Amino acid sequence: MITSVQNERVKLANALITGAKNRRKEDKIALEGVRLIHDAIERGGYTPDYILYDPQQVNVQALQPLTNQLFEASAEVIKHVSATEQPQGIIGIFPMPTAKLPANPRQTLILDHLRDPGNLGTILRTAAGAGVDAVLLSPGCVDLYNDKVLRGGMGAHFRLSIAERSWQDIRDYVGDAPVYLAEMVGDVAYDVVDWTVQHALIIGSEADGASPEAEAMATARVYIPMASETESLNAAVAAGVLMFEAARQRGRL
Repeated sequence: MITSVQNERVKLANALITGAKNRRKEDKIALEGVRLIHDAIERGGYTPDYILYDPQQVNVQALQPLTNQLFEASAEVIKHVSATEQPQGIIGIFPMPTAKLPANPRQTLILDHLRDPGNLGTILRTAAGAGVDAVLLSPGCVDLYNDKVLRGGMGAHFRLSIAERSWQDIRDYVGDAPVYLAEMVGDVAYDVVDWTVQHALIIGSEADGASPEAEAMATARVYIPMASETESLNAAVAAGVLMFEAARQRGRL
């Protein structure tokens, strides 16, 4: 059993959880919890470098057929590495996922300078539920593998086609498809838009609003009618309303 926080595997796991720079440098990510680890292996097709687990808290019998890189660790070690107040007792180290984008997506979700990790995680989870084909993160978004984003996504990272791209790459990927920018005041109500045709939807930061690049790319601005004296919806809530309206029109629900 690993009992020292100075163990090299423990130090690497801690570095990956606490810093995006460390993740980029090592080209690895750390996942916490049986569900995330199972999704990475089963749905993502990724093989863990190793997994640390507390045998007093986690029964790894379900993971044993999937990997033999399992190392027992004390509760103190797991708590040291974990980013949560109540550790789930298991942390897996994986290669950095590679982006796999479909060639002709019907619906592309573009996230514009989204900085809140809770919002990003929730949006990814909702996008997976709504059947979005591709998700692109523009420069300035919170790190895709931030621990709060991973927890909020609930495995969506391995159910969606997601990539971090420059604005030029985003424009090239979307091509001539109409691009709808979600705004408080827009040109067209969300339930009037024809979401059945190939399109892209941009969701921006609540704090900063749409970036100049998003404004320039938009072919129309879509809004959600609301009762008077209501300022705005949370970005994740607005994204959910729009994505599920698109799913409804496509007959997905």
